[in-house]
Amino acid sequence: MRKRIYILFVLLLALTDVIAQQKDGTYTFLNTANSARVAALGGTILPIYDSDIQLVTNNPSLINSEMNNTISLSYVDYYNDIKFGTVQYGRTFEKIGSYVGTIQYHNYGKFYYSDETGFQDDATFSVSDYMFNLGWGRQLNDRFSIGANVKFAGIQYETNSSFAIAVDVAGHYRTKTNWNLSLVARNIGSELYNNYQGFRNELPFRMLAAASKRLEHLPLTFVFVYDNIQKWDLSYDDPLDLEGNYDPLTGQMQEKNKIDKFAQNLFAHVVLAGELALGKNLNLRLGYNYGLRQNMKTPTKKGAVGFSYGVGINVYKFNISYSRSEMHIHGSPNYITITTNLDSFKKH
Repeated sequence: MRKRIYILFVLLLALTDVIAQQKDGTYTFLNTANSARVAALGGTILPIYDSDIQLVTNNPSLINSEMNNTISLSYVDYYNDIKFGTVQYGRTFEKIGSYVGTIQYHNYGKFYYSDETGFQDDATFSVSDYMFNLGWGRQLNDRFSIGANVKFAGIQYETNSSFAIAVDVAGHYRTKTNWNLSLVARNIGSELYNNYQGFRNELPFRMLAAASKRLEHLPLTFVFVYDNIQKWDLSYDDPLDLEGNYDPLTGQMQEKNKIDKFAQNLFAHVVLAGELALGKNLNLRLGYNYGLRQNMKTPTKKGAVGFSYGVGINVYKFNISYSRSEMHIHGSPNYITITTNLDSFKKH
């Protein structure tokens, strides 16, 4: 049985670049970080195999039996009146593996109706995204585990709505030298319905590879992520030309030399992070997303754009994580996650 599961998983992973769309679409919120630890450590997948249920929405191969009866609540205070909320619960069944259910809801606040002249009559409408996710994970042996997510996603923008179904597949391997390696393909799927006319939404397919290692003589875990494997060139042409890439006389793009262009493309995929454990009850976290910094910085003031940071604290039977992500010089979202295992409250 395990052999058949393994073969099926490898085939799915090998076929993802054939069956999946390689474009960003309307459902980009599926790649948004919704928990504090994930946001603090770069905002993508994390190849850290522990009992933290926060990590499995992005990397289902981390789902394991230690998450049984664990519940997690996350809240994100985004920009202005935009709010995100996430609820997760894990359960393990001896013969079929471990499962984690996740509900995510993104509320973008209220918007005023206006006509072409800009006139508003104080009538408002709401905009929101949501996702229902069921994740499964199974450990095939002492070193190799696999996992998958099946998710139903929807958007509701005023009277416009859309629904889609997608899957993630992932594998995780722990080496004899305590390296943790993950490979994940996300958002393989299709839109099921929309009430737009003549328009079809695409899902933001994404492949990622990641590695982590906890140092032997220092309680520091460092993380390396290579994001967007499926697409090499992540650059775009800025129509405002804030970086001065166009010749003012000819109007032609000033091409970078091949080495600079290669380096910029390479590092646009790279996310680096580290987590320092100060005893059993305190963790300090720091992440750096080079691609985010290049896309969101301004020429006159770059600040700490691309950096994220946070802390994790164990208090009584709860783990409380808080983080901030420097996405832009004009503000940083706040993330907070509270996690507990309900079994810890049972009387022995």
